[in-house]
Amino acid sequence: MMVTRGGEVTMRTEQRAGPILAIATAGYLLSAWAWALLAPLAPLLRDTLGLTAIQQAAAVSIPVVVGSLGRVPVGALTDRLGARTAFLLVAAATVAALLVLTVVVEHSAAGLLIGAGLLGVAGTMFAVAVPVVSSRFAAPRRGLALGVLGTGLCGGAIGGLTTVRLVEQHGIGAPFLAAAAGVALFAVLVVMTVPDTPRRPSTGGRPGGALVAVLRLPITRRGALWNAVTSALFVTFSSYLPVYLTNAYGLPLDRTGYAMAGFIVLAVLMRPVGGWLADRLAPRRPLTTALVVLAAAVTAQAFTPPLPLVVTLLLPVIAVALGIASGALLAQVAAVAPPAMIGRVSGMVTGVAGLAGFASPLLMASSVNHTTGYGPALGVLAAATAVAAISALTGSGHGSPR
Repeated sequence: MMVTRGGEVTMRTEQRAGPILAIATAGYLLSAWAWALLAPLAPLLRDTLGLTAIQQAAAVSIPVVVGSLGRVPVGALTDRLGARTAFLLVAAATVAALLVLTVVVEHSAAGLLIGAGLLGVAGTMFAVAVPVVSSRFAAPRRGLALGVLGTGLCGGAIGGLTTVRLVEQHGIGAPFLAAAAGVALFAVLVVMTVPDTPRRPSTGGRPGGALVAVLRLPITRRGALWNAVTSALFVTFSSYLPVYLTNAYGLPLDRTGYAMAGFIVLAVLMRPVGGWLADRLAPRRPLTTALVVLAAAVTAQAFTPPLPLVVTLLLPVIAVALGIASGALLAQVAAVAPPAMIGRVSGMVTGVAGLAGFASPLLMASSVNHTTGYGPALGVLAAATAVAAISALTGSGHGSPR
């Protein structure tokens, strides 16, 4: 999106960029809704299926790790085939996974875990959306645009607010059918509005060589660390939050769903703020500041403070800092990564974080099983966040624009 003589090309490009951003954000929102459906159901399924604490945590975290790791190949697919094809493939796979879960979710723990793995494909929608949006916005507005895209993660709040109620009124399959209908409508919208993109020529030889080239970029390694920390914290305080609040504070299931939804909404609404700050400052500044705040807040939460303090102060602070860090991180990756590799780099950065997203609920469950409390697990997360803050402070990857 270079400015040309007369500015006509730029104006036309920006006019087209707005609708594409809206479509990409809608797709991310609907897929995030589907991706997080098992989290508010975990306490209910624990009683229905007799799940252990580890099985309960796995049901929450398996979609996260599958979706996050799946972003690596899906990002490469988007670089090759373009937005239209990648959007449709991910949407079709997500609908299929949701329909499978309507059948298996209440019959066995094994079926639930298999369905959780299939549902992970919903999380790969982000790897399609990031390169699509990044390629259509110039640097002065790219951070804000990516932050707006990041608000699509509030789709997880839809599940937090509606899942338990839908189950009570229409049965356990209702949330999955509702999400499947939404994703199917998005696919129809893509067919009608997103133009087909010509196949990009390969930029390298063997696929393994392209992967090595991505891994050699400093922004890939640093970005993976930052995103691993923020993803672990986000999973802990969103998807795992109903389990945590129920076990640590005895909060009723319906109230934990509202807490999860509120946390997700606040965190994702702060992503545009992080992107906006990154557009006007060196992205490292808001990123480092947010990580420092996160380390302090998670350390405080490790001591299990009173519930009113958690709800009114610590959870909102963690949500705000996570949102700002996520927005600044995306802006930094988009600014530094080579344009032809943005799908692969963003897929790798967000994909490696899936391991952290998978590990954090298991870490929490292991902590409560072995120590009867969540303090040690939260202490480990706080220490990892401090390491990420030091990394952001000492360098943000070669080629930083500021």
